[in-house]
Amino acid sequence: MKRKTLFLVAALAVFTAISQTGAEAVAPSFAERFTATQSGDTGVYDFDKAHSFIGFKVKHNGLIEVPGFFRDFTGTVKYDAADMTKSTVEFTAKATSVDTGVVGRDNHLRRADFFEVEKYPDLTFKSTKVEKKGSVWMLTGDLTMRGVTKSVNFPFQVAGWLAANERRGAVMGLTAETTVNRRDYNVSYGTPATLSDDIKIVLQIEAPKRRPAQPTPPAATPKP
Repeated sequence: MKRKTLFLVAALAVFTAISQTGAEAVAPSFAERFTATQSGDTGVYDFDKAHSFIGFKVKHNGLIEVPGFFRDFTGTVKYDAADMTKSTVEFTAKATSVDTGVVGRDNHLRRADFFEVEKYPDLTFKSTKVEKKGSVWMLTGDLTMRGVTKSVNFPFQVAGWLAANERRGAVMGLTAETTVNRRDYNVSYGTPATLSDDIKIVLQIEAPKRRPAQPTPPAATPKP
């Protein structure tokens, strides 16, 4: 019994030492690459679809917020490190890619009661101003849905930065959330008691910096 106990203690000690060594090897590398305060590099950053989220929340029956998102979207941030007020943001979400996790509901959202995707396939946003109000950064721009364009304000924050590595360019993290009234966009299905007029729009964006296009190598000269 004593031998088994000693063996387990020794094994645990070895495992702990290996784990700590691995953590020490990985942590400094990540710490060197990540910062929540670095200003980042000026340039164009493209939304990484695999690690970003453009979604919404709507309150149902006055009880809970039901979430949804768009699977297909593109977007860019033109970032000015010297003066963030000169930065711009724009994105396009494909309405047909709406996903709330319920097939029947998603099909209804694609019809005329909601997004009417055959007539209005895209939801778009183009910023018109970036400014700081007190301690809050504000992104103002035109949100277009169902052919209606309204100016909206997105309070936002830059979540942090990752420095460039061999596989990717520098990466920025951006979060923003705002509330719009669906009736402003001619979405009037249901009553406020069952489906809230206010819709929260949520952005969780990871965007690597666009790398310069590689020059095309010259064509090989044919041998005589």
